[in-house]
Amino acid sequence: MFSKILIANRGEIAHRIIRACREMGIETVAVYSEADKASRHLSLAHEKVCIGPPISAKSYLKMEAILEAAHRTGADAIHPGYGYLAESEEFALACRERGLAFIGPSPENLRLAGDKIAAKKIVRDAGVPIIPSSEKAVGTAEEAAALSRDMGYPVMIKSSGGGGGRGIRVCPDEDTLAEEFPIAKMEARAAFGRDGLYIEKCIPEPRHIEFQVLADRYGQIIHLGERECTIQRRYQKLIEEAPSPRLTPELRDAMGNAAMKAARAMEYFNAGTIEFLLDRDNRFYFMEINARIQVEHPVTELTTGIDLVKEQIRLSSGEKLGYSLKDINRRGWAIECRINAEDPERDFAPCPGTIERYVPPGGFGVRLDTHLYQGYELPVFYDSLMAKLICYDLTRNGAITIMRRALEEFTIEPVKTLIPLYLKVMDDPLFRAGEFSTDYIEKFLPADHNDEDNDT
Repeated sequence: MFSKILIANRGEIAHRIIRACREMGIETVAVYSEADKASRHLSLAHEKVCIGPPISAKSYLKMEAILEAAHRTGADAIHPGYGYLAESEEFALACRERGLAFIGPSPENLRLAGDKIAAKKIVRDAGVPIIPSSEKAVGTAEEAAALSRDMGYPVMIKSSGGGGGRGIRVCPDEDTLAEEFPIAKMEARAAFGRDGLYIEKCIPEPRHIEFQVLADRYGQIIHLGERECTIQRRYQKLIEEAPSPRLTPELRDAMGNAAMKAARAMEYFNAGTIEFLLDRDNRFYFMEINARIQVEHPVTELTTGIDLVKEQIRLSSGEKLGYSLKDINRRGWAIECRINAEDPERDFAPCPGTIERYVPPGGFGVRLDTHLYQGYELPVFYDSLMAKLICYDLTRNGAITIMRRALEEFTIEPVKTLIPLYLKVMDDPLFRAGEFSTDYIEKFLPADHNDEDNDT
């Protein structure tokens, strides 16, 4: 087992990882940028190292600064959290070369997961259904148009090296494809450092269902059930729950077996998520693998009783899983709301500022993962996620009831948050009935915003 772990991240996930390490008796090193010198997680770590100025490219994405901090403090492992360097094959290889354990998938896994086209081919060859898509990178708009005509519109332009919902362009017809293709190419280059694109068939009104997998170095792979991640805005998840209100036991077994088959075909290691789209006829299609811990991992933890961060650490230290699929006892229902500093009345504009009044919710069935405190100033340089509110009960209706009560208690002022939006969702009959698709959240946007979207 490791003696000291450096956490190469910030915010709530850094806080979360440090807590797990403290419970395991492992010392921790927190890194931070100059903008995060007042971050709460620094007070929990055993050591802290400033790695650069506020801009992420000069701090949280600066590999050499992080590796040097690990060397200077005597850390023997690095946990990257999610985002930043969590899915960087180059960083995982650099850790290996420096004799540091990278707490996450292997560099080979990261290379494959980052190449969406190659990953789909391996999964398809293993017998897992995939969304119809181009089998290689598409170089020109003309080539994309020819493929799209064969698939049938609508289609999506996606980056072969991307993830997290970024850079996706939906094209209902050939004229739109011609306009969007060069823009998508520039976006892919800016976001991921490479401009490879592929074309994928657009599934109308889908559900987004993902399965959490765990794999050790000895060939054992299990899944911990699904998460419903359908409620999104522009492909960014907002509300997640486990289990999914849509899946029957038979469909759950089929998708879970497909997830393990996909992970096994990729020779996957550590924690990961196999993502599927589910169509209106309950046909599912492999979409991608997220080779890291997910933002929404707490809903799986609450319904299985398994601490996924601790499992990541144990697996990376060389331990076996120690249990099989039949040992997993999923129980109850968990719902997570991502509390972002955004104003839904103004097209979800970011709202950084100082937290002048902060009253967190509590009570039975409430978990809050956050780095906030009263007087904390939200930096303008980073993602708007401030907190994750997760509520649990034995039934879905019970979890919704607790979530609504917790949202009403949660006070963060004067910054704007998504809490008012989530209160509307919790009261919505369609949400309560579990009847929604990925375009669900559009109904809650201001009328002028919807009109604007319809005109573009």
